[in-house]
Amino acid sequence: MKKTVPFSLPLVCGLIATALLGCGGKGDAAAPAAAASAPAVAASGAGPAVTVSTVRALKRDMRVLLEAAGTVSPLTSVDVRSQVTNIISKVHIKDGQFVKAGELLFTLDARTDEANVAKAQAQLAKDNAALADAQRQWVRAQQLLAQNFISQGAVDTSKAQVDSQLAAVAADQAAIDAARVALSYARIVAPNAGRAGIVAVSAGNAVQANVTPLVTITQLDPIAVAFSIPQRNLSDALAALKDGGAEVTAALGEKAERFTGHLKFVDNAVDANSGSVKVKAVFANPGGKLWPGAFVQVSQTVSTLKDAVVIPQACVIQSARGAIVYVVQDGKAILKPVQVLYAQGEDAAISGVNAGETVVLVGKQNLRPGSSVVERAKGEGANAATSKQPAQP
Repeated sequence: MKKTVPFSLPLVCGLIATALLGCGGKGDAAAPAAAASAPAVAASGAGPAVTVSTVRALKRDMRVLLEAAGTVSPLTSVDVRSQVTNIISKVHIKDGQFVKAGELLFTLDARTDEANVAKAQAQLAKDNAALADAQRQWVRAQQLLAQNFISQGAVDTSKAQVDSQLAAVAADQAAIDAARVALSYARIVAPNAGRAGIVAVSAGNAVQANVTPLVTITQLDPIAVAFSIPQRNLSDALAALKDGGAEVTAALGEKAERFTGHLKFVDNAVDANSGSVKVKAVFANPGGKLWPGAFVQVSQTVSTLKDAVVIPQACVIQSARGAIVYVVQDGKAILKPVQVLYAQGEDAAISGVNAGETVVLVGKQNLRPGSSVVERAKGEGANAATSKQPAQP
């Protein structure tokens, strides 16, 4: 038979109260400890250090480039036409052939003009014979006058005949020259050196004077690139025309092959619609890679920033208050407001940072003012922007 141990109500209440007091004491002890540790964490700054890559700001001269889209255009392009209405006798060139200045391109039917030249020459020979006879008659008349066989009037008549024949001979010579000019039109030659386009006629085709196009001769070397510049750069462009013209660079195609030329022309008026000025640069083109009508990207140095502080553009952060950068000093990230004076490619000339200061390039998105930093890599100025950058943390 089991025995039951009796518990009194006061004893049970006492045990419960003791347990509650014990738990309450531990909680009150932990709260002050947590409160004491919180200020220590807050006093440590920005938490764990941030790993960044940095570059050093450099002081150097930076060229200010003017960039524009340009179009390749030939210096000369001539549409060859016949000066007389005639029939094509022979074609001496092929499509796309390179020709020299004065090279024979086409021959026209010249039989009529050749006959006209021969006719004029025959007339000249006839009048020369008549002139010789008139001169002999005049000499004889002078002799007879000396012997008093004829009057002075007869001598004067002989002299007039000589003068008349001299005029006839001169007219015949002019007729021959005119006939030869007409005959020369039967030979159509290249007005300038260049590349022939499509030959539009064949032997046997009839051509109309100054109407029917025969072929176009386009000069390829040297060649020009036409582009426009803003009105604000007009004074720079005019200054660049001095001393043979400033250097101009043109990039062509996906491979960005570059060509170097010189500025040669600035238009005499500003376009009122666009506020720009048309200019032209000339390039040597011995290989014929710059083709008329092609689009190129043109860049020209218009001025130079002397002793500018240069960093990679990737260092600059555009914030609501303007451009800023982070500079590392004593292992801490210091925020500095800057002004971008000029940006070109991967470089930026700025003010607000001194040359030699260490600027954060990669990892800046994780920084706050006063953050502790660990520098993973260092570079020199904008050169670090083109080097292989480590992945951002």
